[in-house]
Amino acid sequence: NNSLPYIYQKKTMKYILHFIVLVLLTSCNLNDDDNNKNFTAENEAEILAYIEANNLDAKKTASGLYIVTKNIGTGKQPTRANNVTVAYRGYFTNNRTFDESVNGVSFNLSQVIAGWQEGITNFKEGGSGILLIRSRLAYGNAGTRGIPGGSVILFDINLISVN
Repeated sequence: NNSLPYIYQKKTMKYILHFIVLVLLTSCNLNDDDNNKNFTAENEAEILAYIEANNLDAKKTASGLYIVTKNIGTGKQPTRANNVTVAYRGYFTNNRTFDESVNGVSFNLSQVIAGWQEGITNFKEGGSGILLIRSRLAYGNAGTRGIPGGSVILFDINLISVN
């Protein structure tokens, strides 16, 4: 007769352990960070809202990059393999600047984010414009220093030279 409560306790503990494991597994899925989230629709809506609010004439490329051409330029046009010098201001759609180089910085286009690789090759030396870059063409879901994962980023660019 004393064994009945022990069996009952053992079965109860078994169910409690199963319940705890189920809760832990479910909570891991519910609390999954944005590492696997697809920001395409959100990024598109954010970019289109920015374009409309600022009355921009932007062209969308096949990759989803938006380019506003202020001045196409007249000099040499770079390829993704070229070294270039670019003055820029990087900012979010709320206009908060996260990076800037007024006098220009030189780099090889193959070493920068995909949005720059594609966008800057649309200008010639002396050209300027705005690149509206979805997260997939920038820092993805992980983000980087001061840029949260999934963020749309914009760059006012001035292609100073193709080196």
